[in-house]
Amino acid sequence: MRSRLAPSPTGALHLGNARTFLLNWLLVRSAGGALPLRIEDLDGPRVKPGAAAEALEDLRWLGLDFDGEPLLQSTRAPAHAAALHRLEAAGLLYPCVCTRAEIERAASAPQEGDGTAPYPGTCRGRFASAEEARAASGREPAWRFRVDPDREVAFEDGFRGPVRDRPARTCGDFVVAKRDGGAAYQLAVVVDDAFQGVDTVVRGDDLLPSTALQILLCGALGLPVPRHVHLPLVRGPDGRRLAKRHGDTRIARFREAGVPAERVVGLLAAWSGLGNGGEASAPDLLRRGFDLRAVPRGDVVLAAGAEERLLGGLRG
Repeated sequence: MRSRLAPSPTGALHLGNARTFLLNWLLVRSAGGALPLRIEDLDGPRVKPGAAAEALEDLRWLGLDFDGEPLLQSTRAPAHAAALHRLEAAGLLYPCVCTRAEIERAASAPQEGDGTAPYPGTCRGRFASAEEARAASGREPAWRFRVDPDREVAFEDGFRGPVRDRPARTCGDFVVAKRDGGAAYQLAVVVDDAFQGVDTVVRGDDLLPSTALQILLCGALGLPVPRHVHLPLVRGPDGRRLAKRHGDTRIARFREAGVPAERVVGLLAAWSGLGNGGEASAPDLLRRGFDLRAVPRGDVVLAAGAEERLLGGLRG
């Protein structure tokens, strides 16, 4: 087994994504597999200075090691550009000058789950080239992948079981290159997973809608399709994915306050049906006899004040 840890430096590592990283680590290490690390730093304007270094420090503090040197995704631009060229040469891409507001106005219904609309195909067949799109609109075009309207993608998820998706209905033609020419998330992930030899992708199930798109790209580029394992999320009391609005759950907060790493790992383990009811633990202890089937099927709800209780033992 060869998976990867792929933190993004657009924000701090918090209890929610740390739990996913822990389960990823346990799955791979219990199988004697390899776990390289990739910093997904392509979202330039949102990348926070120092966030990548802080994420590495958080992972090491938690006891989640990785193999080899971290790979900066931004250094992979030539490989991403080569993949884009192959897709364009195969006639699978087209330039798009639509704005988000235009897409939302043109779409007939929102995409279930996240309130966004599937792309209605406004620019499909509209321009013969990027130059024509640029001249007609005065905008720099993005590039979209043509999705077969009749294509159904089916795969066996390592946690959820059988999954079926029809990308034309849930997403539509999707962006693979941004207006600045850089690769979009879907393409970069596919190209870099293949480069790093990743055969098992473990991530939160908020990214489940991306999987069918990435499988389409693997097929178009002749790349192997990894096994996918989508895990339930940690959510706040309001049912929304864990974020700043639910309090300060950053791993760095607990590390800098002197909370023992084992106490944090114990909480993550308890959420995952592992360990001894939240008692302090360590990844090396949890990996003995680890079984993914022990992880609860539903999302975890962060109880009010849980982060404060982690800090409680340090206060007089």
